[in-house]
Amino acid sequence: MLQNSEYNQPDNFISREISWLKFNLRVLREAGIKDLPILERLKFLSICSSNLDEFFMIRVAALWQQIENNINHPDVAGLTPKQQIERISKSAHTQTKLQYRYLSAILKELNSLHQIHFVRVFELSELSRNWLDNFYHEIIYPVLTPMAIDASHPFPFLANKTLNLIIELINYEQELVMAVVQVPSVLPRIVEVQIGCAEKTYVFLEDIIMHYCQHLFQGCQIIDIQPFRITRNSDLWVDEEDTDNLLKEIEASLRRRKNGDIIRLEISKSDNKNMKNFLISTLELEETDVYQILGPLDLTCFMNFACSEEFSHLEHPPFIPQQPLDINPELDIFDQVRQHDVFLHHPYESFDPVINLINQAADDPKVLAIKQTLYRVGGNSPIVAALARAGENGKQVTVLVELKARFDEENNVHWAKKLEAAGCHVIYGLYGLKTHAKITLIVRREYSGLKRYVHLGTGNYNNSTAKLYTDMGLITANEQFGVDASAFFNMLSGYCEPPELKKLSIAPINLRQKFYDLVDTEIRNAQAGNPAHIILKMNSLMDKNVILKLYEASGAGVKIELIIRGICGLKPGVKAVSENISVRSIIGRQLEHSRILYFHNAGEEKVFLSSADLMSRNLNDRVEILFPIEDINILQRIKNILKLYLKDNVKAHMLQSNGTYRRITNAKQVKTNAQQSLYALAKKNVIKQPLSLNTKLKPLYHRDNKY
Repeated sequence: MLQNSEYNQPDNFISREISWLKFNLRVLREAGIKDLPILERLKFLSICSSNLDEFFMIRVAALWQQIENNINHPDVAGLTPKQQIERISKSAHTQTKLQYRYLSAILKELNSLHQIHFVRVFELSELSRNWLDNFYHEIIYPVLTPMAIDASHPFPFLANKTLNLIIELINYEQELVMAVVQVPSVLPRIVEVQIGCAEKTYVFLEDIIMHYCQHLFQGCQIIDIQPFRITRNSDLWVDEEDTDNLLKEIEASLRRRKNGDIIRLEISKSDNKNMKNFLISTLELEETDVYQILGPLDLTCFMNFACSEEFSHLEHPPFIPQQPLDINPELDIFDQVRQHDVFLHHPYESFDPVINLINQAADDPKVLAIKQTLYRVGGNSPIVAALARAGENGKQVTVLVELKARFDEENNVHWAKKLEAAGCHVIYGLYGLKTHAKITLIVRREYSGLKRYVHLGTGNYNNSTAKLYTDMGLITANEQFGVDASAFFNMLSGYCEPPELKKLSIAPINLRQKFYDLVDTEIRNAQAGNPAHIILKMNSLMDKNVILKLYEASGAGVKIELIIRGICGLKPGVKAVSENISVRSIIGRQLEHSRILYFHNAGEEKVFLSSADLMSRNLNDRVEILFPIEDINILQRIKNILKLYLKDNVKAHMLQSNGTYRRITNAKQVKTNAQQSLYALAKKNVIKQPLSLNTKLKPLYHRDNKY
């Protein structure tokens, strides 16, 4: 596939890790936009920090493992693991410094304009310090554990991402020694001073402990104290080949994850180098692994603060997911789906119809079977509760729970056990593959015989992220979709050969080839002098052969518009390579998560939705689904949504041929914010006010504040 073509040169690609850092920089720069409410800017700082944590825990850790194993294979851009580490270190250090410049500006603005003060203990009044003294002794002191470091006290084990204090002191034997105190994660990191302050005043938990640290080391002389934080390798490796019980192997791997190698040290900046050098030596790190911080460590602590109801006037005004255009909540959902396909656009339209569909199926005596895939379902999942109830009601319930969903493994193990206890058949997917497809099949006995209802989506069955991520779903009673869905689940649960499907395309079986065929059609149309146009929207584009195919299409004259939120290995606008390709990234209030594929197809337009990004892992190592939109009204709606994204000149950034991104700004154009426009459209489309939708659309964060 064009492996030896002129397109296949390292200079025509962007390194995955460098592209990711560029993405996180776009997230970070939202914190510097003065037009945003100030606490929204603070949230973006928190999100950026959480993103960096995961990047180091997974991506940087993997590169270090390659180096340790003497693997020097270059990436798509020609960079060896060592070269990638060097570039990552330089970029991440620069990004970290920018984070704290933004933080300093935000805290000053909170102080001067909003009377919200973050202070050091010594800046408090005597009355406030008296209150703090009582707070320390009653609340903080009982959970502190000072840990000496000497011949009889080895350096303690430090959990991943925990905040600690390193203390240099002279002990009662007049020896210069070190000690560690962990800042307890069971207590609030940001403490409001309750007495003696006319305005809102806060101190950081570690600053309180540092102020009272002498109390922990009586008889010793404290020389200096510095907060520090470590990041460990947290990738989960599971030996599927030599295990006969994947559930137990995942549980064992979760225990091993806690002991991963340390790959980053964050430490408060100080002129005293003794403690930093001690940690570097003890933790066996390189100087480049150390990030000296001028400010509070771990900015993820600001997310809960920024989401406080008390400060809602400093956030975006809340908006409520609307009743979907295609659903009347007063009518039976099965009756409506039999009449027409139902399109759902989250979070602008509520996720409630999906939950209601599973709830109704669980209790409907006509429903015989429910089959569903679960990747990330979150806590207190109403969908899992409905599936468990269906199992208890005697229905045939089959649930594929993906135990290897990164950082949701423990949660999914819990749900798998709960579903099994309820009498559901729980399966864990195909050997060597993650099941990332989003599909539900409901089999119902009706007057005309058995009827199959299918839900397909671009996002997870997670009622929390459905309020945060932009995703699309389709509910259909089309018999061909139903037949394909049955074959799909039989493939997952049994020993049958990969099925021949009429509507669905599945990775790793034929989704890649389906994509190539669709692109080839546009190439032929362009070569024949006909209009040829491709629009792709997704999270990430990194598969080398897919990029080469898009370069081939560009060379043939196909117009290609890409909307890629995160990493993108394709370079647009390169002469004789990608002159007909543009790439934009939208970073806004909601996380852009939907995967949409549009092909002009000589005027017979085709639109597909998918669970898959165009990444090698999605196309080769995951079970994914691509499905067509055949209802002409839904197809037109999705086209209009794509047009809005392509018109966005408020939250869009354009990728340049040199790998940098430039925010779109044009004072002469009418401002178009796609996300705001889509919400306004959802409100306009409402048939009537939602009957049960009183949940505010949450701000952009989830789990560890990931964006």
